[in-house]
Amino acid sequence: MRTRPPGESGHGSGHGDSTTFGNTELGPSLDGELETAPLTLDVCHVGVVLRAVLLVQVAVGIGVSFVSSGLQSAVLNLASSMAVSLPAVLLWLFLACAGKKLLARWSVGLQWTAACALGALCAWLAGLPLRGVEDLGFAWVHGLPLPLAGAAGAAAVFHWLRSRQRMQVPAAATARLVELQSRIRPHFLFNTLNTAIALVRVDPARAEAVLEDLAELFRVALEGEQAGATLAQEVELARRYLDIEQIRFGQRLRIEWDLDPACSPAKLPPLLLQPLVENAVKHGIEPGANGGTLRVRTRAHRGMAHVEVINTLPDSPSAPGHGIALRNVRERLSLMHDVAAHFEAGTKDGEYRVRIAVPLS
Repeated sequence: MRTRPPGESGHGSGHGDSTTFGNTELGPSLDGELETAPLTLDVCHVGVVLRAVLLVQVAVGIGVSFVSSGLQSAVLNLASSMAVSLPAVLLWLFLACAGKKLLARWSVGLQWTAACALGALCAWLAGLPLRGVEDLGFAWVHGLPLPLAGAAGAAAVFHWLRSRQRMQVPAAATARLVELQSRIRPHFLFNTLNTAIALVRVDPARAEAVLEDLAELFRVALEGEQAGATLAQEVELARRYLDIEQIRFGQRLRIEWDLDPACSPAKLPPLLLQPLVENAVKHGIEPGANGGTLRVRTRAHRGMAHVEVINTLPDSPSAPGHGIALRNVRERLSLMHDVAAHFEAGTKDGEYRVRIAVPLS
């Protein structure tokens, strides 16, 4: 077993893009598989809830405009409709979120049936408190029209959720391919193997450690898609990468960590931080004659895990990248956490900074 020197490790910020190899085309059967495969609906994010509520209320408003005879009638009809539709859609979303793991195991037909039946039930339940106040315009809560409207609304929301998820699946697959292909740059692999060869005679234990780190990087990069990784796992992977680069650059690469253990369980897309570290080394450390510093800070604040990745900039800036790595990080965070995630990157006070914030729960 190897022992890791204390204090070595790091994240970095990325402001370019790693060289890729291979092609990024998706298989021709992907679209056909998406048509019939049951999907895990993403109904538990605040952004999805807000959009679904807005969709239903817009549909209600359009419907009210067609059946109202005047402004006063329209206002009364809209108020009465929203008094039922708003709690109904919120209840439907809550139940769909609570049961999404069960729904994911069902066929598409069963998912549609359950969604519509649940919509009818939620509409009927939302209308119960309004029965007996027909004089205020709530006579329509009796009978079949309300459950039928609930089923129709649920079908519309379910169709939107499925369409949204189907669009995200190929986007996630593309992001995964780009991320995999940029994982280990060919010249990094070449340099690492040369480093290990040079160490074999003078420091066999360290050469073994380099190869172990390289093997772990390849293992994580090439294994199957995961639902997510913890921040602690991402930190460990970045450490392995930086251990290798530390041997190459020596004192030119200075790494500083300021980590809050409370952030460790935070969920991130797998292999999110290593490309940022790699780009930081490529664009911030390697071009400078005196190297540079990588700093990583994590803080838990108000239910969010904040990650700040900073690298110094060389006196002579390196050639700018295409920004694919940063776009990939932003898109993958959005796919996992929707509007709950925050990402920004830019230059400030002679340093390049990447800030990420994700929910802790």
